[in-house]
Amino acid sequence: MSPRDVAEALLRRWYVLLLALALTAAGAYKVLHSAPQYLSSAVVVLKPPVTGNQPNQLTNLQPPLATLSYGVIQQLESPAGRKELDSAGVQGSFQLIPRNSGTSATPRYLIPSVQVQAQRAGAVEADRAVSRIIEVYTKHVTDLQDSQQIAPGSRISASVLVAPSAAPVQGTRSRALAGTALLGGIFGILGALWCDRYALRRRKRKDGSPEPVRRTAGVPVAN
Repeated sequence: MSPRDVAEALLRRWYVLLLALALTAAGAYKVLHSAPQYLSSAVVVLKPPVTGNQPNQLTNLQPPLATLSYGVIQQLESPAGRKELDSAGVQGSFQLIPRNSGTSATPRYLIPSVQVQAQRAGAVEADRAVSRIIEVYTKHVTDLQDSQQIAPGSRISASVLVAPSAAPVQGTRSRALAGTALLGGIFGILGALWCDRYALRRRKRKDGSPEPVRRTAGVPVAN
């Protein structure tokens, strides 16, 4: 199909292009007037117990802390864990990101921290979701130690290192508009060409004209 054939097909199916333009405009309006979104984030850290021989928590480190934390994360991300969070009032997406890189206060891989994130339409709603996720996370840590009958003085504790704080999600509207326009243009042109080809084939069948024949390796093949 030559460029001239494409141009003529687009002119014949101008209404398809008009429909694509209307849908693209609706998508652009949605981008420009999208509802605000807020991302709340908090950090929870697991701390080893304080013992009599080593009263300083940072000198009583055990690598299994990271294993315990990751095990709890897997529990919460499982279907059963998602149902539990849903019953606790956490509807929607969330993220539990293990952070074991360490800081000056939490050495690497020894005191693991978990970044809890949730994106919602309101700042208060996002903070509430993160707080409830932290409550369920802490409950799992406690339940695991209860099942092992660990003494209260030897228990691992979960504490909030960074409190939940929501911030508006900043998107690039220019990129979104460019993507919407590109998709609208591509699907509009493809839709117009497909409709034109379909209409021509249907007209030929209705008029009783033979189907065009193309050859493949010297063998005639009907389209």
